[in-house]
Parts: sequence; C-alpha cells; structure tokens
Amino acid sequence: MIRRQPRDGGVAVTFVLPADHPNAPVSVVGSFNDWQPYRNPMRRRPDGSLQTTVTTHAGTTLRFRYLGAQGVWFDDQDADRIDTEGGMLFV
Repeated sequence: MIRRQPRDGGVAVTFVLPADHPNAPVSVVGSFNDWQPYRNPMRRRPDGSLQTTVTTHAGTTLRFRYLGAQGVWFDDQDADRIDTEGGMLFV
C-alpha cells in the first residue's frame, strides 16, 4: 500500500508492506534518496507491517524499487506505473 498526504508544504509518501512479507527486512530505494540502499529502511509497526515515509514536493515523479533480504529487488503493484526500471509515483 502507498499513501500520499500533504505535509509541511510537501507531500508525505508512506510505503507499507504486510507483516508476513517474505523479503523482510526491506528498504525503499529510489530517486528521492539517490538510489542509496538502506537510506530508507522499512520499520516494523505494532501490527507487524513494515513502513517508511519520505517527503517530496507536489508535482514530483518518484522512481523507486524495494530492496529486500538477500539482495532481492521487487516492485510495488500499488505504484502508479511499473516499467523495466521499477515503479513510478506521480505525487
């Protein structure tokens, strides 16, 4: 699940994966963090799900992928678009 909410003059984009996700631990890697692995790790919430939030400007297009355990890269089906370079979000 991906949520977008206005925040402090920008938009908070929250990435959420289910508690039983097979590739945990996971980090979100993309254009918002210069594709640096582990800069945005997903943290466990009380319900066991995984979550991280990034803030960006409205009107931005974010490119991203998830990096899971054992170096497994995967995409989020909730992205606005997915192509050979990963997911896209139109913020």
